Amino acid sequence: MVVTGFKATRARKLTTSEKEANRALAAARAPVEHGFAHLKNWRILTKLRTDPARATGLRRALFVLTNLEGAR
Repeated sequence: MVVTGFKATRARKLTTSEKEANRALAAARAPVEHGFAHLKNWRILTKLRTDPARATGLRRALFVLTNLEGAR
């Protein structure tokens, strides 16, 4: 399932509840987007040629290491 935000048009503005839902969605997506940005900066995933299951484990390990480094 893909969750997308509400979109305003010229004829129809967003309601307060739709704006709040968009903010909540953006807040939930931000940490994931930052994590992928870190991986792209390290350029680890651009040259990765391995089994997708192994890549998932590598990605999880990198997120843990990033969080440990950030907590210092």
